[in-house]
Amino acid sequence: MAHAAPVPTAGTLHGPLSIRPRPRRRPTTRLPDVFSPRVHTTARFGIPVALGLVYGYWAAANRRNGGPITGWNVLFGFVTTIVFIVLCIAVILFAPKLKRELHSAVKSAFAGAAVGFLISQSGVSVLTCAGIGLALSAGIFIVFFYRYYTHEDAAGHRIR
Repeated sequence: MAHAAPVPTAGTLHGPLSIRPRPRRRPTTRLPDVFSPRVHTTARFGIPVALGLVYGYWAAANRRNGGPITGWNVLFGFVTTIVFIVLCIAVILFAPKLKRELHSAVKSAFAGAAVGFLISQSGVSVLTCAGIGLALSAGIFIVFFYRYYTHEDAAGHRIR
């Protein structure tokens, strides 16, 4: 009959190898950061600029409604781009300093107002623009609030 071999206890010598307790490694809770701080700073301000350029072009295209491109249309596109970039960077910089409810509300209000403004440039009714903007804001608020509620404590610090 075969019997199980006795299991050596830690620190004892049985056979050619000694079994020593291994130091426990603490599990990492964060993913490794593969980009430098310079890349993060560039992306933090580069992404709003890229989004602003697309947004300004989109608003100008909605406003001209398939007609010819005019100087006023180009000016409108650039002004819309600058306003969007400034507001987006302000939301990125100041919203994280708020409590999670206000943080979610500011980001969702910005997104809803931006989409409502884009839709208003196409010539539909104000009620349609407001309805779509509010519906989008409500959906984004729910998603952001859930994310911040599950990833932050009551004081607003990230749970690690």
